Amino acid sequence: MIAMWVKARIKPEQRKRFLEAIEIDALGSERDEAACYRFNVLQDEQDPNVYYFFEVYKDQAALEAHRTMPHYATWRAAADSIDGATQATRCSTVFPSAAEYWTKGKR
Repeated sequence: MIAMWVKARIKPEQRKRFLEAIEIDALGSERDEAACYRFNVLQDEQDPNVYYFFEVYKDQAALEAHRTMPHYATWRAAADSIDGATQATRCSTVFPSAAEYWTKGKR
């Protein structure tokens, strides 16, 4: 499994556009991609212009497939709402350790 923690700082004047695009990507990822197990979007409590994405994919092929999806294209079209580069950290899942936890509700 591949887990990713991505930090993004947005341009405040682009907040609405950013939120609309990332919502489409996050919901579409979990709904339409059997190998996308999680896509959460969180907002920093200290800085409202900072968001975090928590994404979990079955494997590298699933991550690559994600990047070909129409909902990802919607997100990429709004990527200029980001102020600077995103900071992505790849992680390994530890707990819960049961694969069934991550795949529940998936086809």
